[in-house]
Amino acid sequence: MPDDVETSADARSATRPWGEWHVLDVGDGYKVKRIEIEAGHRLSYQTHARRSEHWLVVSGTATCVVDGRTVVVGPGEHLDVGEGVPHRIANEGDSRLVILEAQLGDYTEEDDIVRLEDDYARCEE
Repeated sequence: MPDDVETSADARSATRPWGEWHVLDVGDGYKVKRIEIEAGHRLSYQTHARRSEHWLVVSGTATCVVDGRTVVVGPGEHLDVGEGVPHRIANEGDSRLVILEAQLGDYTEEDDIVRLEDDYARCEE
């Protein structure tokens, strides 16, 4: 998997060490992404100051940590993450995990991420 790829504020997709994401739609106060997480990988434990998120699992099983609580979410199931709440998604399975993520808030760009923990050394010092 390639190293973390920087993205501009108007990026429509990006490759990350854990997989990739693609913007499906964006409008005033929302953004919708398709997130694909490779087997055995997970996103950083992070917060967002200006948006909430709604995750719908399309395929695979997501092991989610939301504010320190672990929730397992399967295909067709969903989970909400409030604005400012620490969260992460992990793929502990053996096949790719696909999630649709709806971001809701007055700002939905990539620089509204504060990483608390990260497997790929992307936390700011």
